[in-house]
This record gives sequence, C-alpha cells and structure tokens, in this order.
Amino acid sequence: MAERLVGRPAPDFAMETVSGDGQDFGSVKLSDYRGKWLVFFFYPLDFTFVCPTEITALSVASEQFKALDTEILGVSVDSVHSHKAWINTPVDSNGLGQLNFPLASDITKQVAKDYGVLIEEEGVALRGLFIIDPEGELKYQVVNHNDVGRSVEETLRVLQALQSGGLCAMNWKPGDTNL
Repeated sequence: MAERLVGRPAPDFAMETVSGDGQDFGSVKLSDYRGKWLVFFFYPLDFTFVCPTEITALSVASEQFKALDTEILGVSVDSVHSHKAWINTPVDSNGLGQLNFPLASDITKQVAKDYGVLIEEEGVALRGLFIIDPEGELKYQVVNHNDVGRSVEETLRVLQALQSGGLCAMNWKPGDTNL
C-alpha cells in the first residue's frame, strides 16, 4: 500500500531544469517555492503525444496561476538536454515550443518514486499532479493512467478551493459560498 502524501510535508526534491524558453539550464529545489503555491506535475516522457497537450495548456494558463500566487513545475525522467530539444522543436514537428515555466529532470527517478508515481518496470512516471501550499504541505494529488490527460480547469478550481480557506462542496466554483 502506498504511503499517504496529502496533508503531510511534500517530499523534498532537488533537480536540474531547463528554462521555459529552452535556453538556460538551472536547478530547483522544493524550498525555492516557500511562500508560494506550487503546481508540481509529472508526465511520462518527452516527445510523446498526450504530454504536449497538457504542458502547453498549463503554459497558456500560466498567467491565471500567477494571479493566484502559484508557480508551475513540470518533471519527467528525461534529461535536461531532452527537455531543451523538445522545447526547441517546432510544435508542428511534435515539439513544445516556448513555455512559461521550467521543466525539471528526474533522471534518477527518485523524485517520481518519492511522490509515488514511478512505474518501476517501465522506468517512467504516471501522470501525477500535486498542489503544494506555501508552507510546503502537500494539499492535493491526482494520479491517472498515462493514456489520459489532466484538466487545467479542474486544477485551477481545486487550487482556488484550497486557497479559499473553507469547506468546499462538490463542484464548488469561485464565487460560491463555502460550507
């Protein structure tokens, strides 16, 4: 049975990154996000077919997340060099194009393992999405089969519900009364 993560401190991480413009390499650790909300998501591999739909949709919505004091970080088990190549590949050639957030490399697969999304026999991560609060507590996780993409709208709705500070009923939307 997997260990429960929600409601506990998010597992720490330190990874290499490539900037969203595909130009610069850097590094990131969980503590870099202290004081901000973080949408931290895993995807299986670069140069696949469902992944770019999710990644680019999150990038397009990045201003909505920024308005909610939220950063976005994508991660896969690919190298930063693969990430850079994918960002710099034109969209019409199965590339990503420029993004509004960095991509991190979990080449050791340790972070995917720590977050409970590693498919060990395949060496890739499931589609896991986590929302971490400004104090570093993991507040939300959703993990689904790699054939199915996630919803940016639902991620925004859940983030806003968490930020509302109240009890939120099913299908709660911003502007609704908390319980």
